[in-house]
Amino acid sequence: MEPHGSASDAALDVTVPSVELRSSRRTVNGVDLHVVTGGDESAPLVVLLHGFPEFWYGWRQVIGPLVDAGYRVVVPDQRGYNRSEKPDGVGSYRVTELTRDVVELIGTEDREHAAVVGHDWGAMVAWSVAARHPEVVDRLTIVNVPHPTAYQRQLLSNPEQLRRSWYALWFQLPWLPERVARYDDYRFLEWALRGPAAPGTFDDDELARYRQAWDRAGALTAMLNWYRAAARYPPRTSTDPIEPPTLVVWGEDDVALVPSLAVDSVMLCAEGRLEMLPETSHWVPHEAPTRLTEAVLAHLAD
Repeated sequence: MEPHGSASDAALDVTVPSVELRSSRRTVNGVDLHVVTGGDESAPLVVLLHGFPEFWYGWRQVIGPLVDAGYRVVVPDQRGYNRSEKPDGVGSYRVTELTRDVVELIGTEDREHAAVVGHDWGAMVAWSVAARHPEVVDRLTIVNVPHPTAYQRQLLSNPEQLRRSWYALWFQLPWLPERVARYDDYRFLEWALRGPAAPGTFDDDELARYRQAWDRAGALTAMLNWYRAAARYPPRTSTDPIEPPTLVVWGEDDVALVPSLAVDSVMLCAEGRLEMLPETSHWVPHEAPTRLTEAVLAHLAD
């Protein structure tokens, strides 16, 4: 692990009470990732995986309480995002590659396994890690993304879910999504965050940090390539139960995903539990960080 900055680094100018954060760069699966860590290096390991269109910063309200509870927390900018490397080509963002990133990231902590928590696309990667490499996942926590088999079934049988997934289809187009997303200082991506969320969830200072991440060279195309790769290289879906004990936390007011997906997903877990959050949107780590953290801690202690 090569140190790269500290809590005083501009990208880490974030208040996390009682917690010192460190920034490092780690090569995993042939890709250079920017990683933020906190907590004692010998403490039980928790890996937090962000989604679209965020970066490690989306977990800032969860990192501190986990560290204070005695955990070692590792939060990468996933490949293509913010300060991490942005390899060329849609194929570089296949779920199999994203999965290997996380498995090898756990190894950089000199660990054989970790608790894995994912939100949005980070949850899709977390599902894949647990399905393909259950031996490296102690406990799995999923936030507002369905098991891929459950999602595929809903797309084929539920016109409402197909309607809600319009943006993923639109992202398949070349260059146009990038142009629209960049227009008017990333107004579309701002809407993706603020539009579905409770008023005041994302303030102007937070949005400025996100714009800085989106504006990094190659970031926008890399972020969208996650969606393109999912369509061009669809991951193998399986009905085999997810082996690690799994908690699914679901904001009921998610505008992109029908609530029944949460129930369907838990049914695909050997040992699954569902916690529904009423009056909460897709952006659970921002709208309900305390409730989410309490649920994660209870799951880890179970």
